[in-house]
Amino acid sequence: MAATESGPQHTDPPLQDEEAASPHDRLISGQQTVVWSPSDGRTTTTTTTTTTTTAPCASASTPATAAASGLTTTAMSRKFSCNPKTIKDGIRANLLPILTVSGVTGGAVLGIILRYSREERWTKREVMYVGYIGELFLRALKALIIPLIVSSLVSAIGSLDLSLSKKIGLRAVTYYMTTTVLAVILGIILVVSIHPGKGSDEGITKAGEARSVYTPDLLMDLPRNFFPPNLIQACFETYKTVIIEPKLEDMENGTRKESWKRKYNWTEGTLPPKSEWDISSEHTRALNIMGLVSFATFLGLALSTLGAKGKPLLAFFQSLSDASMVITSWLIWISPVGILFLVASMMIEMEDFSVMLGQLGMYFGTVILGIFIHGFLVLPALYTIFTRKLPFRFLANMTQAYITAFATASSSGTLPVTFQCLEEKNHIDTRVTRFVIPIGATINMDGTALYEAVAAIFIAQVRGIALTIGQVVAISITATAAAIGAAGIPQAGLVTMVMVLDVVGLPAEDMTLIIAVDWLLDRFRTMINVLGDSIGAGLVYELSKKELEQMNINANANGDVDRPSNEIAMDAVECSKM
Repeated sequence: MAATESGPQHTDPPLQDEEAASPHDRLISGQQTVVWSPSDGRTTTTTTTTTTTTAPCASASTPATAAASGLTTTAMSRKFSCNPKTIKDGIRANLLPILTVSGVTGGAVLGIILRYSREERWTKREVMYVGYIGELFLRALKALIIPLIVSSLVSAIGSLDLSLSKKIGLRAVTYYMTTTVLAVILGIILVVSIHPGKGSDEGITKAGEARSVYTPDLLMDLPRNFFPPNLIQACFETYKTVIIEPKLEDMENGTRKESWKRKYNWTEGTLPPKSEWDISSEHTRALNIMGLVSFATFLGLALSTLGAKGKPLLAFFQSLSDASMVITSWLIWISPVGILFLVASMMIEMEDFSVMLGQLGMYFGTVILGIFIHGFLVLPALYTIFTRKLPFRFLANMTQAYITAFATASSSGTLPVTFQCLEEKNHIDTRVTRFVIPIGATINMDGTALYEAVAAIFIAQVRGIALTIGQVVAISITATAAAIGAAGIPQAGLVTMVMVLDVVGLPAEDMTLIIAVDWLLDRFRTMINVLGDSIGAGLVYELSKKELEQMNINANANGDVDRPSNEIAMDAVECSKM
């Protein structure tokens, strides 16, 4: 029969007579021949009554059974077989996510056991001992931030032509802006509907202290950090404007008090408006990621413009990016251990669990509800609408990045893991991931935007202040702007929170009402920020596929067929598994 003639290299036993076989038997025999590999003389599956010399175990069935089961059922039984080898391969393929989830669970259990193993509180030094291994893991991750951000952006933008860079950049920024606005709107709807503030601060314990800031200074500091005067300094310091609170005794004897009285209706014994305070500047110990991203972007554009002249420098950054990903593939396998001890130390150090059950519990629940609706309903819906693909496999492949973001509370610190998950599990083009993800880690803060909108309205509810529509709109605009520029400010969430409160006339000191639960909310916010960055990379890749394929065709036609860097990174991962 024709089915057997297609595989002449095989020495199979004689098949049953063609007239005696049922039509379904003949179909299955034909299917068996299709899956033969003539190059090595093996078959990958055995689905018929025929026994081949290359299949160690052939399945036997009668024609009636084959007809009753059908080809689809047979294929599904192969796919979901309980073969020990299949199970082993499945566990091996998902070993890292399984170990990471086990690390989070084990860390929580270990932390609770240690926390309640004695009556007295654990000292800070003891907590430091517990989290020491996790601290080493976190430091190793952060050490990769600068080489990854700079080399990834330069190599990605430099390898694209300017027109494609503009399209990818525009799509990414449009996505980030849209999702941030959607997050703010969702947060406002939830906090107004649930109304977690009860009109008083009874049962809420204040924590920490507010920093004196002036909203125009915060906004102007963003462009200042976008153009750092010293790139070396930008690797470890961030610029900020400081306002100096005047002393009352100096004000009484000052020469400006008459002008203050006329201009601001100022009364003696009170502080003048912040706009009249003296200003200074300082550099704080924090990575200026905005400055590095802006420099790398412009350098990549310059190398793309130079063409052949820029190839040597571009090759250097491509090699540095590939080397960073190889180191990441090594580091990623110790992440379960590091995360275990980070979570354990967090559970020991956290305040009393009863804080979550009081009035702050309603606020905490509102923020968490908004974060999960945005992260697991809104963002996946956008992905499905624009790509025509279900997002479940994509999201499942990013599990390692979500857990690392939760454990480290740092979007930038999670960058190496995010790259690895996108490129090696979701197979996103490196030219997209290394362009889009560093920008997303800088300006895309959906979780932060939602949190700040909810927090500002919650504090207003606690104080019994009825906000007008105009004030709610002002909160939404300010929260969006603050979230976009949060990466350029140390202690981003709390500092920009002061700016949002200032817009609606709430005192900065009221921020202390929510600090008690901010440490935990920060981890959930970071997780959703990373999720948003990842979905953005996947969405931009799907929308840019045609342009990228055309660019590959043009490169092949010109003889420029360098090996893709994602293949190099994947080879390193495969070697690490051996």
